[in-house]
Amino acid sequence: MIKIGCHLSTSKGYEAMGKNALMIGANTFQFFTRNPRGSKAKNIQPQDIEKLLIIMEEKNFAKLLAHAPYTLNPCSDKAETREFAKIVMEDDLRRMEYLPGNYYNFHPGSHVGQGVEIGITYIIDLLNDIIREDQTTTILLETMSGKGSEIGGTFEELKQILNGVKSSDKMGICLDTCHIYDAGYDIVNNLDMVLEEFDRIIGLEMLCAIHLNDSKNPFSSHKDRHEKIGEGSLGLSTFEHIINHPKLRNLPMFLETPNELDGYAKEIAMLKGLFMD
Repeated sequence: MIKIGCHLSTSKGYEAMGKNALMIGANTFQFFTRNPRGSKAKNIQPQDIEKLLIIMEEKNFAKLLAHAPYTLNPCSDKAETREFAKIVMEDDLRRMEYLPGNYYNFHPGSHVGQGVEIGITYIIDLLNDIIREDQTTTILLETMSGKGSEIGGTFEELKQILNGVKSSDKMGICLDTCHIYDAGYDIVNNLDMVLEEFDRIIGLEMLCAIHLNDSKNPFSSHKDRHEKIGEGSLGLSTFEHIINHPKLRNLPMFLETPNELDGYAKEIAMLKGLFMD
């Protein structure tokens, strides 16, 4: 069975996200830990989360993916910006323990002209400061498109971060299909070669989740604009190959396409129809 979900809003709580996931045919979902364009987070309601945990157990959900807000830049040239990222991520990891054993995904950030090496050092320092040995959450670095001074547009940069984190068992990768195609990894024509390169540089055992997104941009554009599945430069056949690939098919996959719930429901049904049990 395909492990498939999409991005859901936390506005009505955790139980509501579980019910919405079921309504659209999903068996997992992604959500923002707090305001994606700010820092405010709702108070945790343990009873609400408990109701979601019951749904997840009864319906055999795959692991959930929490997403850090876009406003964070762990490798900024400003100390206060890096400190803000640390405070938010540390708090997010505490909150994630109400949902034990799931994933927390973040964008590595932009070095804003300092250089990749300095930026990566800042990211490593932050992760080593916030990771606790007793946490059950796995932190995922997201593959990026490499626009501007963005870090994470190459497998080598992600590997360098992973190498510097002391608690490597608490780390993993979330592969975004739009991002890596825009970054210059040709998953349309050479998916096997890309996965071989990922395995050689990072190791496929570190790949924990996939963001399924088509792209509005051409190959190696180093931009980041998601498109609906099958309506962009990747094309539907690419996603059929990805979801059925023996090295990927058992991973949880999350849609971040420009859709509302009804659109997600259609994409999930379409992908289920392409999945070979």
